[in-house]
Amino acid sequence: MVVQAIPSHSLVRYGVIPEVARCQSESTVPRGTAVVVETHRGLQIGTVLGPAKSQPADGDGGSAFRVLRVASADDLARSAASRDAIDAEFDAWQARIVDWNVDVQLIDLEWTLDRAKVVLYVLNDRGPECTKLAIQAAAAGLGIVDVQPVSREGLVAMPDSGGGCGSGGCGCHN
Repeated sequence: MVVQAIPSHSLVRYGVIPEVARCQSESTVPRGTAVVVETHRGLQIGTVLGPAKSQPADGDGGSAFRVLRVASADDLARSAASRDAIDAEFDAWQARIVDWNVDVQLIDLEWTLDRAKVVLYVLNDRGPECTKLAIQAAAAGLGIVDVQPVSREGLVAMPDSGGGCGSGGCGCHN
């Protein structure tokens, strides 16, 4: 008889500007454990906050995010080295924003654990200036850049329109 692991769910906090997500894992992970979590941005280090209810309040039974493993010493060292690199890159990103005449205020940055994507946290509404920054970064060959607006209330969520460019879903109104 083959026994299959029953997935459990944990609440995990991740990101420089913290987000909390309900994440699926193959086993129960204790509160406070550093984990590698697969998020909408890619691989990130997170901290388990505790178990999540089996069904979230909004009725969505699934979870797109997964705890891949408990973070190893190597994962934590890569995360710390990435944080040091970001500190060194902050001024360069500030200069680019000024040179490109983008009307956003950079407040922080972070790399995904695999360094596949950099996240730029900007004090701004979601809209054309954020899109302009992402396009300028891509045109400059700076890799995959995720521009995440932040307000006084926290991260600015994507609008529910679901449409692409031209529908207002990306923040533009063409």
